[in-house]
Amino acid sequence: MTKRNQHVVPHADGWAVKGAGSERATKVVETQREAIGIARGIAQNQQSEMLIHGENGRIRERNSYGNDPYPPKG
Repeated sequence: MTKRNQHVVPHADGWAVKGAGSERATKVVETQREAIGIARGIAQNQQSEMLIHGENGRIRERNSYGNDPYPPKG
């Protein structure tokens, strides 16, 4: 399985969860809260990132569930 970042984006029917680079939505739900829950589960399973977009389409939050070094280098 490919590690794809999961995006929560506005959709005509509510909110969509889309894998990075995908044309089609993985799932479309009514609320952003539902979409975030679905995207979080997929991102944790794939050890990738979840990016939450606002109604304007801009990224407002991002969470990483991958193998991040702690403390970060730099």
